[in-house]
Amino acid sequence: MNRLKGMNRTTRKNYITYLVVIAAYVILEVLMRGGGLKAATKGMLVPICAYIVMALSLNLTVGIMGELSLGHAGFMSVGAFCGTATTMCLVNAVPSGGLRLCVGIIVGTIAAALVGFLIGIPVLRLRGDYLAIVTLAFGEIIKSIVGNVYMGVDGGRLKFSMFTNELNLSPNGRIIIEGAMGIRSIPRIATFTAGFILIMISLIVIFHTVGSRSGRAIMAIRDNYIAAESIGIPAFKYKITAFTISAAMAGAAGALFGNNYSSLIASKFNIDTSILVLVFVVLGGQGNMLGSIIAAAALTILPEALRGFADYRMLMYAIILIAVMLVSNNAKVKDILKNLAEKRAAKAMKGGAAHE
Repeated sequence: MNRLKGMNRTTRKNYITYLVVIAAYVILEVLMRGGGLKAATKGMLVPICAYIVMALSLNLTVGIMGELSLGHAGFMSVGAFCGTATTMCLVNAVPSGGLRLCVGIIVGTIAAALVGFLIGIPVLRLRGDYLAIVTLAFGEIIKSIVGNVYMGVDGGRLKFSMFTNELNLSPNGRIIIEGAMGIRSIPRIATFTAGFILIMISLIVIFHTVGSRSGRAIMAIRDNYIAAESIGIPAFKYKITAFTISAAMAGAAGALFGNNYSSLIASKFNIDTSILVLVFVVLGGQGNMLGSIIAAAALTILPEALRGFADYRMLMYAIILIAVMLVSNNAKVKDILKNLAEKRAAKAMKGGAAHE
């Protein structure tokens, strides 16, 4: 604790975020091993991890870079389909589920990063509402393309087709992606531990990026685009770097998400998913990674917790969400929380002085 107090505010906040994630993982693992979690709750752990990584990735774009993206679900779908198809192709070659999942996540990450880079070239030359609208359009385009891809394995070779199933597979061939039907009969190899590791890696990447020279340049561009360019900061270069990293993380989340279900369809990754992830970021606080983690976990669990109120579940969910947003943006509430934080800090300083 004394070492935490001696750190600067940003470093201390980063370490607190790590500690919270590690503590949550340890507690949930103990509860699972002791039979303290319901089956439904266990089944939600991997999706929660995937949504947390999605929230962190979008927060890098929205909170750190200051650009509104509404097509993040598109990058998630690329990672989900590429990563899941990879793990299915490796079923016979790689018996270990953990190793296949690792390869699948890497493939999903690279594929989403490539798509993010290509989309970022035209998109990031726009700003504000224009950028949001174009990313929304690209997200829907990606979903439509993914939903019309056919892929199979025949004699150790991959075969692809678009819009129609013309793979011409032999009797020994196996279809992996079936267009609008997506991927079926997926071995569910995603685990909570893999999700935890992915969250930790995402946090390390984000905190390292934000604390680096590139991160400071990105935030300078966010605060004042014209001033940053006037002193020689290549705005487009840094923006596309952050956007590509964000897309790569979304792809990794998609690969984890896809390998957690027995079937996967492209329509799952629509505008609703992008808006949901944006809600995580806004509710948790733009630029606040711990807030995004808590918001993603809470808002993923909340609809299931309200399942007992089947007829009014989504209505109650919406009311709670509105109430939380109104309270969190209330000036009086912010002042109260600020005063409490100042009193706690003063008390901690007095306690430290007395100890010395």
